[in-house]
Amino acid sequence: MIAMSKVTQILAAIGRGEPAATEQLFPLVYDELRKLAAAQLAREKPGQTLQATALVHETYLRLVGGQESEVRGQESGMWEGRSHFFAAAAEAMRRILVEAARRRQSLKRGGNFVRQDIDELDVPLQQPPEEVLAVHEALGKLAAIDGRAAELVKLRYFAGFTMKEAAEILGIAPRTADDVWAYARAWLAAEIQTS
Repeated sequence: MIAMSKVTQILAAIGRGEPAATEQLFPLVYDELRKLAAAQLAREKPGQTLQATALVHETYLRLVGGQESEVRGQESGMWEGRSHFFAAAAEAMRRILVEAARRRQSLKRGGNFVRQDIDELDVPLQQPPEEVLAVHEALGKLAAIDGRAAELVKLRYFAGFTMKEAAEILGIAPRTADDVWAYARAWLAAEIQTS
């Protein structure tokens, strides 16, 4: 894991509007964001055109791009610390993957044709777009019932965090995270089946 104090200090500097802080943050969080993106993309269906590097860059731009962020619903750079930043990154990755799944399903964008990027072949996606969209839609309903369970699903399913890492980000005990994860999985499975 990244040294908490350095990342937290830089996040605070970004919150104060210091322009150089954004440049300092990226090298510190890049490797961890790249691992998260690669883990998420490894579970997706083969033939996905989105690559881990592109997912990391798009996520980072959404988080610190300087415009109001839909991910957090507040001004860019207003994180409470490292955990909040990575939770926001998980949410941004989720939104990007959902957008990509929707684009893949759209006939307007080529329908079932698959684009191959020879220059940078990366980890292929394993999850079908239908599954990503179904989980996304059910996740909205779960968030209305149990926000913590929905956040755990975002961190595990969409960002690829381990249970221990997700528990740390949410500030809960790993045992509690296991219980919440079991509940969330069962609830989502039942919701998706009835949809």
